[in-house]
Amino acid sequence: MPVLRLLRATAFAAVCVAVSLGMHVLAGGAAVDPAAPAAAVPLVTGGAFVLARRERGLAVLLPAAFAAQYGLHHLFTAASAQPPPVPGHDHGGLAAGVGMLLAHAATALLSAHWLERGESALATLLRLLVAAVLTLLTWRAAPAVRRPVPPPPGEDGARFVTRLLAAAVRRRGPPAGAFVL
Repeated sequence: MPVLRLLRATAFAAVCVAVSLGMHVLAGGAAVDPAAPAAAVPLVTGGAFVLARRERGLAVLLPAAFAAQYGLHHLFTAASAQPPPVPGHDHGGLAAGVGMLLAHAATALLSAHWLERGESALATLLRLLVAAVLTLLTWRAAPAVRRPVPPPPGEDGARFVTRLLAAAVRRRGPPAGAFVL
């Protein structure tokens, strides 16, 4: 179903680009022009669409996710509106570079895991949806609950109630063999 795969790839791309942009800014990147993430979503959608054609393992998805994060980092950096640096106020340095690397690496790991698990999660969700719909249809189509029939005229009413209560009593407590020492 290419349409379903395209919808899933588009949702994946939109969330991954948004998370990547958020992590990029939190790791010290400057604000980014909104056109950059808008341009990145179709590119990531295309990659996700191709990779989601069949089930892939992390051996394929991790390098693809790291390459996507590398590209997104450079796109966000090029599209950022950075003010000119003030001489003598260098607050970034190596720590900012490591933070940015960790932010994009975490996003790459998250997106690769999500893409790997997406197929089985979608299948599970669809199975649960079908089960819920079938349960509702069965419940709707089930006949109304009938009221208990009174005992035949020849039987004692107290005896009927005793049998009814005996059938309804359940034993309470743990299973018999579970806590025996």
